[in-house]
Amino acid sequence: MAFWGKMFGGIAGFAAGGPIGGILGAVLGHMSDTDRLLTPLSGTWGDRFPARGQPDPHNAAFFTAAKLSALMGKTDQLYGLGVVTLSAKLARIDGPVNRAEIDAFKGAFRFPEENQKEVGLLFDKARNRTDDFELYARELGRAFADKPEPLETLLSVLFRIAKADLPAGAPLHPAEMDYLLRTHRAFGLSKRAWERAEEGQSRAASTSSAAECYRILGISATASDGEVRARWRILIREYHPDRLAQRPMSDAQRQAAQERVARINAAWDQIKRDRGL
Repeated sequence: MAFWGKMFGGIAGFAAGGPIGGILGAVLGHMSDTDRLLTPLSGTWGDRFPARGQPDPHNAAFFTAAKLSALMGKTDQLYGLGVVTLSAKLARIDGPVNRAEIDAFKGAFRFPEENQKEVGLLFDKARNRTDDFELYARELGRAFADKPEPLETLLSVLFRIAKADLPAGAPLHPAEMDYLLRTHRAFGLSKRAWERAEEGQSRAASTSSAAECYRILGISATASDGEVRARWRILIREYHPDRLAQRPMSDAQRQAAQERVARINAAWDQIKRDRGL
């Protein structure tokens, strides 16, 4: 079996499970290897994967495997496909892929030694086309809507790849910035997640400060957006300057109250950024 038959036989088998998945993967792989995946027999993928008016069976096979993984709830498999696909397409979006971009990709994700060759082949195939990246990003956004941490990690790596071939402080190529903005939107991540990814700061690095924000407001991090907003309003009313002015307070107590208000507002601002409110 040729390239896609080998690769997507295994991938679709993992996604669907059991011998049926393996058979489906073999069929998809064979149809792609023979450039038949986008013929009428293949269903509706043809309208999604024209390439300059011509069928694009290789990327159709790639997206078919990703879609199967998503439909079957195999998020680990989907994430692996998304990592390779989005990294490769970003590296190519501003011109030929260079060694710095490849090294940035390899340095970010540790693949088993026995799979290095296959990952390289997938990367090379995926980078042949760049106008379909949002399809993969949207699949990932839906699959990880309730646990966005892996998506934020991937976005951070995409920034690292985009910056890999630039001098320190140099701006990103406009095509790369557009790619990252559209991927961020498809992922459904918050503004704060974008800022962390752009700065190269991991989500874990800000976990303690985020926890401190909820402690300042005196509410659980699992509270709903409405509950957090309501708690912030209660605290602001309690520490409002007009209300404080009616209380007998020393200068030190008044200063402490003002600092308390500043901490409350700062905590609320960060929570809003984290939640995209």
